Amino acid sequence: MPRRRRKRRREIKRVPRSEAFLPEFDRGTVPEGLVTRRQLRDMGLSPGGNDGPVAILRCKWCSYRPQWSCNHPTRGFLLRVDLAVPKRVPTRA
Repeated sequence: MPRRRRKRRREIKRVPRSEAFLPEFDRGTVPEGLVTRRQLRDMGLSPGGNDGPVAILRCKWCSYRPQWSCNHPTRGFLLRVDLAVPKRVPTRA
């Protein structure tokens, strides 16, 4: 009879929130002009001129812990809309 696998508990890495990292926003509090990659795609834009994320969209779980930085895989990265360029249209070739 096969053994039952034991789930490993994931270690909790708590990083205090500071101004040294990218600014973090909770859902619903993101300022105008910042969107995620998925929202850019829905607008028909690509990240284009963005060199990288400008801010972090905190996950739902971390919104209850304002003193800790969000380091979960479900967090989102916010990009600037004004630097985005239209999507490239592929050719048949």
